[in-house]
Amino acid sequence: MQKEEIAHYFKNLQDAICSSLEGLDGKAKFQEDNWERPGGGGGRSRVIQGGDLIEKGGVNFSAVHGDAPERMLSALKLGGKQFFATGVSIVLHPASPMVPIIHMNVRYFEMSDGTMWFGGGIDLTPHYVVPEDAAFFHKTLKETCDRHNTDYYERFRKWADDYFYIRHRSETRGIGGIFFDRLAPGQPAGKPGSSELPGPDKEALFAFVKDVGETFVPVYSEIANRRRGDSFGEREKTWQMLRRGRYVEFNLVWDKGTKFGLDTDGRTESILMSLPPVANWEYAHTAEPGSREEATLSYLKKGIDWTKQ
Repeated sequence: MQKEEIAHYFKNLQDAICSSLEGLDGKAKFQEDNWERPGGGGGRSRVIQGGDLIEKGGVNFSAVHGDAPERMLSALKLGGKQFFATGVSIVLHPASPMVPIIHMNVRYFEMSDGTMWFGGGIDLTPHYVVPEDAAFFHKTLKETCDRHNTDYYERFRKWADDYFYIRHRSETRGIGGIFFDRLAPGQPAGKPGSSELPGPDKEALFAFVKDVGETFVPVYSEIANRRRGDSFGEREKTWQMLRRGRYVEFNLVWDKGTKFGLDTDGRTESILMSLPPVANWEYAHTAEPGSREEATLSYLKKGIDWTKQ
C-alpha cells in the first residue's frame, strides 16, 4: 500500500462526509477552497456556514510533503529529511447550544527513512452534557474499536482524556472519545508496554483508521437529530459562547495538530477553521449551584467510562 492510495481514500472520505453533512443540515452547502503548499503538496478546505444545524464547520483534506522543518524533526525525534502527511480533519460548531461540537481527524505520516504511522480519533464537546447521548457516543466508538482489537477502546479512551485536557482550567474539553497517534506497523496491538507478539501490519491499521472515519457521520447524525429540536433561550446561548471560549483556548494553547500545521507552513485559514465564529470570555464566571451548567462542569473530568453508564 502506497501513500498515494491512502491520500486518495482520504480525499474520497472528505467527499462522502461533506455530502452527508449537507443532507443533515438541510440548508447550507460547503464552499471549497483549493490551495497549494509552497514547500510541496496542498489540499481542499471546505467550509459550511449559516445552516439550519451547523453555524460553522469545516471538513479539510490535505496531502503535503517536502523538507521536514528542523523544529518538527527535533520535536518528533525523527531522522529522515523528507516528510509526507495526509489526512482529513473536521470540526462542527452547531447553531443550537443543545447540539454538541464534534471533532474528527484521521491521518497518515511518513518519512523518507521509512518511518510511518497513523493517527486520529473522534471526540465530542457538548455545551450541555446529556448522559444518554454520551453513553451512546462512547458505546458506538467502542464497537468500532472492538471490530479491530478489544484493547483499543480502553487504551484510546484514556488517551483522549489526557490529550483533550485544558490544563490551565483543570477540566476536559468535553466528554472525550478516542484518540491515537503514532500507530505503526508491527507495534504491539494491546496496551502500552504489552509483551505480546508484533501487532497489526499497515493494511490492518489502515482498515481501523478507515472504520473510525466512517463512524463519524452515523454517530453525529444520531446525536444531532436527537437535540436539534430542543428549546433554548438567551441563558443557553450565553453558556454556549463561554464553552466555545474554552474550545478556543484548547485549540490555540494545547492542540498539537494546530502547532504541526503552523510549523510545517500549512495554510493558516485551513488550520484555524476549527475556531467557532463567535465565542466569549466572562471574567471569573461561575455556574449557578444546582443548574444544568454546573451539572455539565461536573462531567468535565478524566476517567468517566460512559460505556458503563
